[in-house]
Amino acid sequence: MSWHCTGLRWPPEGPVLGWQQDGAKGRAVGGAGSTRVSVLAYGKELGFRAGGERHCVGARGNVCPLGAVVSGRSTGARCPECARLDRAHSVAADTIADDPRTYRVYLAWFGPGMVKVGITADERGAARLREQGAVVFSWLGRGPLMAARRTEELLRAALGVPDRIPYARKRAVRAVLPGAAERVAEVEELYGRAAALERGAGWPQSLERLPFDAVDHTGVFGLDGPVEVGRAVTELVDGGVVGGRLVAAAGPDLHLATADGVVVLDTRLMTGWELVGADARSGVTVPVADIGGGGVQDGLF
Repeated sequence: MSWHCTGLRWPPEGPVLGWQQDGAKGRAVGGAGSTRVSVLAYGKELGFRAGGERHCVGARGNVCPLGAVVSGRSTGARCPECARLDRAHSVAADTIADDPRTYRVYLAWFGPGMVKVGITADERGAARLREQGAVVFSWLGRGPLMAARRTEELLRAALGVPDRIPYARKRAVRAVLPGAAERVAEVEELYGRAAALERGAGWPQSLERLPFDAVDHTGVFGLDGPVEVGRAVTELVDGGVVGGRLVAAAGPDLHLATADGVVVLDTRLMTGWELVGADARSGVTVPVADIGGGGVQDGLF
């Protein structure tokens, strides 16, 4: 039996790491098994060592039939076939038009000049915003999936609002976030422009507009004080160690203070590996890169 990390999760009370116990070493990643979580607290030391090879995590809770080995740099940790199957059942890929659930449209701010529009299932609340590392957000509307999709497209076409922002850009600005008033003001200004479209500019009739109510995540993320974001882990390797003191977390990232400065770890790079505990004072012995100089990935959100 071995434990594999399933990534960083964001319940309302704060970040946790998910774990799954697999019955066949290296072959049952992503399948059924016991699960647990590790609650993360800022100021807490943590460390782990990766071992063996990184295996595909499967798709939609199913084991990869090939037990495929995947790249250490992949944030998806899936082989091409499992990635295709996972994408085929994704709301984000516009492949599920008849989803009966209620959805919410949101406006999310990640830094100066970086505001996007997106949708999330109503039942998930703000979890999606924390998973993306949204520093500030406000709901815009609520309704059926296709109405939410049309509203997304309306804001893109009429206001030039993107639905994706490269993740490297989000990460790079965390050390220089402006004050609370400036953070909220940019979201509020866009909300006003979006709300004006309700007056005959193609706003779906079935989408209920929600009142502006900015939610600021700097405290939840540990970004309400100075935060260094100098280097980021690019991949884990067999025998490689990551250790340090947790000083902040946002989206999939952990910010770990080490003797050589703060290193950012995208926890999606942890999935698919067999991990064991290591001394947090061991530092980081896996490849890293300067943030802004090529980063970990080009962004999925």
